[in-house]
Amino acid sequence: MSLELKPIHHHFCRRSRRHYDCQQRFQPSSFISLLPNYHLLNGKQGISAKGSVGLLRRRSGGGISRRNVVVVSSVGGVPISDGSKPDKGFVSPPLSDILWPSAGAFAAMAILGKIDQILAPKGLSMTIAPLGAVCAVLFATPAAPAARKYNIFIAQIGCAAIGVLALTLLGPGWLARSSALAASMAFMIYTGSTHPPAASLPILFIDGAKLHHLNFWYALFPGAAGCIILCLIQELVVLLKEKIKF
Repeated sequence: MSLELKPIHHHFCRRSRRHYDCQQRFQPSSFISLLPNYHLLNGKQGISAKGSVGLLRRRSGGGISRRNVVVVSSVGGVPISDGSKPDKGFVSPPLSDILWPSAGAFAAMAILGKIDQILAPKGLSMTIAPLGAVCAVLFATPAAPAARKYNIFIAQIGCAAIGVLALTLLGPGWLARSSALAASMAFMIYTGSTHPPAASLPILFIDGAKLHHLNFWYALFPGAAGCIILCLIQELVVLLKEKIKF
């Protein structure tokens, strides 16, 4: 759950003989309209919105103490969750929204397995573990940024090529794996194509001796080639979810 922080400007005061002479007065109306749902936290004690504003108004007449005040706003006024439980108000989706993505994942792996049988005499395979993670992203969260076609193909091709380059320059071992992963992260962030399953492609290539003969063809096969099939099946799954519900 996202958390929005809005700081309140500090009021620097100098002490006079009997009270604080503040250089800047607090004006609650300057931020109330920006925060429809908010809490004021002062130290360890939480204060409600109305009570806090009244407290600050009363102090504005006689001076404001030097305590830091932070305004914390949760999205839509929903309490902050510790992440150990489902979101409050979570309701299980319809059976069709569960069945169609699961059927799509089954069909994807079945098709890739059949292609493997055809490519077996050539020593090639399209069924690799990262494509299982791609299935989860495409079928379970089709609206997520990681499911964008741009993210998928740019990240798959770029990270796979980085893995080949790391092995060529550094050889097998921990240095090649860690360098390839770090470079892949930088590449995805720089190109705006974050796609988590692609981060495993460099490590898979470095540790998989049977893939080394592909060299830079690994950037296109099996990752990017397999994603073409998965994306086609995803389009069918999305259509079925919209048209057939039960």
